[in-house]
Order: sequence, then structure tokens, then C-alpha cells
Amino acid sequence: MFDSTSFIDVAKDFLTNFADPNGEAKYINILQDVANRKTKAVQIELEDLINESIEEREGPLTMSLCGTSEVYIKASPKGRPFTIREVKASYIGQLVRISGIVTRCSDVKPLMQVAVYTCEECGFEIYQEVTARVYTPLFDCPSEQCKVNHAKGNLIPQLRASKFLKFQEVAPGDIVELSGIFLPIPYTGFRAMRAGLIADTYLEAMSVTHFKKKYEEYELRGDEEEQIARLAEDGDIYNKLARSLAPEIFGHEDVKKALLLLLVGAPHRKLKDGMKIRGDIHICLMGDPGVAKSQLLKHIINVAPRGVYTTGKGSSGVGLTAAVQKDPVTNEMVLEGGALVLADMGICAIDEFDKMDESDRTSIHEVMEQQTVSIAKAGITTSLNARTAVLAAANPAWGRYDLRRTPAENINLPPALLSRFDLLWLILDRADMDTDLEMARHVLHVHQAKESPDLGFTPLEPSVLRAYISAARKLSPAVPRELEEYIASAYIPVSGRKRRNQTLPTLIQQLGRSSAFLGYRRLMQMSKFSLYSDDRLDAISDIYSILRDEAARTNRMDVSYAHALNWISRKGYSEAQLKNAALNVWQIHPNTFDIRFIDA
Repeated sequence: MFDSTSFIDVAKDFLTNFADPNGEAKYINILQDVANRKTKAVQIELEDLINESIEEREGPLTMSLCGTSEVYIKASPKGRPFTIREVKASYIGQLVRISGIVTRCSDVKPLMQVAVYTCEECGFEIYQEVTARVYTPLFDCPSEQCKVNHAKGNLIPQLRASKFLKFQEVAPGDIVELSGIFLPIPYTGFRAMRAGLIADTYLEAMSVTHFKKKYEEYELRGDEEEQIARLAEDGDIYNKLARSLAPEIFGHEDVKKALLLLLVGAPHRKLKDGMKIRGDIHICLMGDPGVAKSQLLKHIINVAPRGVYTTGKGSSGVGLTAAVQKDPVTNEMVLEGGALVLADMGICAIDEFDKMDESDRTSIHEVMEQQTVSIAKAGITTSLNARTAVLAAANPAWGRYDLRRTPAENINLPPALLSRFDLLWLILDRADMDTDLEMARHVLHVHQAKESPDLGFTPLEPSVLRAYISAARKLSPAVPRELEEYIASAYIPVSGRKRRNQTLPTLIQQLGRSSAFLGYRRLMQMSKFSLYSDDRLDAISDIYSILRDEAARTNRMDVSYAHALNWISRKGYSEAQLKNAALNVWQIHPNTFDIRFIDA
């Protein structure tokens, strides 16, 4: 047995000097966060107490000493947490650890633990301990002075002096892990008399652990700052970051760079008149089946601190935005956010975007541009924040992209929705012997080794990517004035190639977000090259298009080599360029030198 002074010295020595396996002080930094009001509690692992052997050194603690502090028991982090479905009746009264996504939160109502009153007559302070969820306030002063004077002193509650239970707040969409005691709900009053063997249950939470925190809440550790500083000195960090996204997926390097820029985003701008300019970009992946569009979406959701994955056919307009429902606990009408609201300050991935009903697609117009969800239902009129970047994946109108049809015919999306996407990628499954062979080897290696092939460097882990992106999002770059004219003129060829002298509606929006990603112009240009048949990437593509058009006009599968040379000469190409046009789509007869298209 020892006094309180000895206990304080032991606790102070433990919290100050206890070190982790790396030799760094473990709890002194947490105490500093408590002093700075960043956190409200110090979580001490039981393994650390056992290793320190406080009980063997000083003996057992008395209840009077332990009663001065609030102690909450947290389940051991070892092992896999339960899902809500796995918590059965056999776990009642036990400490369990579950994980999940927060879908709905009620208002934060403080739970009183000690109520304090002051008597108007004698000034006496009365303390009332609250042990149940329902209590009866005191009205008469129990002091001796009021009893002697036969006065019923009026008690005034003192909320500032009262003690309330501290809450760890969560928001809809958070991925959390709860440690708590699984208990049945006790019935009171007439309902308790009718209660049978079946009872409702609840989890009395002891601790809440947030996973994949928001970028704004992410605090870099010392080792993470050093690693980010080393990565920033790498001259090829942009390519390494992009190739670290889904390294098991073959190719799509430009698409991965665009998805990296989607994760980084740009600062949100707010003008003096209150107008807001969104910094999040929206990307649509349009392409043939089997080109790993869905896998890219799921990997981005895994990397993003906050992300929601859904499919177009299984989502409704209400499920994407918000719905008014009756809370089963409070019986009040509350708003329950949909996928876009749950992905606030994150990414919402919508697969099979082309399978959505037209009425459901129109519900996300406001979210993509204004980044809000306006609700006027059941007497509730409000606006919810949906500051999310939309990443959609869709298939062409006929299942596969038909090169004989125009892009507008292949892309079966309304113009009002299509104009809200900043980047539209067309991913085609083209037949190429060398590329297909390399892809087959890549897939075989992934299935056998269960890891990506050697990329020349070690791919960065998702946690490192989140830390690096978090550091990048804290910067607010601006376009220098000397580059404004150059950037403005650089967009003219991009927009004029298809619309000639017309103005592209999204140019101003893209220019406003160009400060966050320097490679945006080239990515936007590359994404448009595959959309339009009159765009020429190089001389080989142009020569192939010339021969294909002439063969289609004459309705022949064979083209004379002399005629082909004559056609390309009119366009300014030489015979050497014709011979270099090895596209694996035509064959040259060894005797007649006729060009025969394989897939004509």
C-alpha cells in the first residue's frame, strides 16, 4: 500500500520515460496533445503496463486512488475485429471490437455524470451523481441552514460546474473501429412488465478509432516527413507515384497519372462575392469491357482516405444524394446522406455509369458542379455538402467502341452530364501482338507470384501515397503571371481541333484548376486523341487512316502499292514513312506488292 504522492511519481515516471521498440518516447507526445487540446484522452496499452510491471514494483492500487480518474477499457488491437453480423447473443456482457462505416449520426446530446446546484437562500453547493440515463433533478436544498430556517431553498443548476461525458465525434462516411461492451437494452415502466425473453441490444462504446482520416486531419509523423522529403528530391517522383497506383494492372500510365491528379485535386477558391470555385476534378473512364476500369476504381477508393464505391444499376437518385427517414431511436425525421454525401471531402466511384436510369443521373448534376445536395422533403429544407470528386466508369453504347461511328454515337451520355466531366478517357482493347504478349506475361506473373512484376523500383504503399498526397494538398500553388498568356493560348489548339473557332465551355473551369497539376494539358490532349477520328497522333496513324478511307471508298480489301504511294504523296508523306507504318493491320503481297487489310 502506498500514498497518492508515490502513485503520482510512478505514473509520471511511466508516462515520461516509457519508450517504444524504436527507443522513442511513446506517451509524452500524447500528453502534449492533451495539453494542446488536440485530444481528450491518453490511451495506454495493457501490454505496456504489463511490461513495465508497476504492480510488482509498488503493490496493488487502492480504489481511492483509481477513482480520481476515468478509466475506459479498450479491446486489444491484436486479431481481426468483428463485423456487426458476427456479434451474436453469446457475446453479451463482453468487450468486443467491431469495424464499419458510419451511415447516420444523431445530434450530440451531452450525458450528465455529476449535476451541480446552488441554493438561492444559503449559497450551499449540492452535487448529485447521475448513474442512469434518466434522473430526477433536485428541487429542495438539503443544507442544515435551510432546515433550521425552515426554508425551501430554490436550487439553480450550474451547468459550468457540472460534469458531462466526453464524446468522440464521428461523421457519416467515416471508417471507424469501436471498442465497447455488448449489452441488452433495459426496459423501464410498463414496457418492462411486458418484456419477454427477446430484448434489443446496443454497444456501449468505450473507444473510437478512426481509419483513413481526412487529408485535413492527417498529421505526418517524423519518419513520414523524412520519407516524403526523400521522395520529393527524386526527379521521377511523378511517374513513380502514378505507377504505384494499381501496379498489378498492366499499362494505362496516362490514365493512372490522371487518377493521381484526381487524388491531389486543387485548392477550393472562394471569391469576394461568395462564389465558390470547386477544386475537385471529375473523370470518366469510357472503354471496352475487360480493360480493368473497375479495378482502377476500387484501387483509388482503397488509396483515398474517404471513398465510396457504388454501381450505376444498383443506385438510385435518392441513394446517391440524400433521403428523409425516420430515426428508429429518436422517432424523428432525419436526413440520411447517400453515397455522394458520405464521400464528402473524398472520392465517389460510380461503376457501370451508363447503366443508370436517366432520372437518377440527373440527380448528380448539382453535386458535380455546385458540390451541394439541396433537399426539400417532409418539412425539411436544407442543403448538404457533397464536396466530392466523381470517378465514373462506363461502357460504350453498343458494348464495345465502334470506330465506324462518331464519338457522340458511342458515348451514350447526355451533353449536360458529359460537360461536367473534366477528363474523359477512352480505353480501347486494340489487337496488337507485342502488347498482348507482354500483357499475358504480366497477368501470369501476378497470378503466380501474387505481386506486381518488377517496375524498376519498389511501388509505394497506399499509406505512403496518402501521406505524400496529404502533404501535397496542403500547398496552394498559383499560376505565375508570365505564364498566363501561354496557358491561355495553349488551350486554343485543343479546343479548336474539334470545334474549330468555337469556345470550349469547360476551358475556364479547367484553367482555374490547372494550378494543381502541371501535366493537365497533355493528359487532356491525350484523352481527346482517341475520341475523334480526324485527330492524327503521328504520321503512321495518318497513313493508316488515308489507306483505310480509300479502301472503304473503293469497297476493296486490296490496295495497289503504287496507288497507296500516290495517295500518301498527295498528303506530304514519303515511301519510307509508308514502309515504317507497321501497324499489324495489313499485309504486303511478296509478288504483286498489293496491300491487303487484315480486318478490313
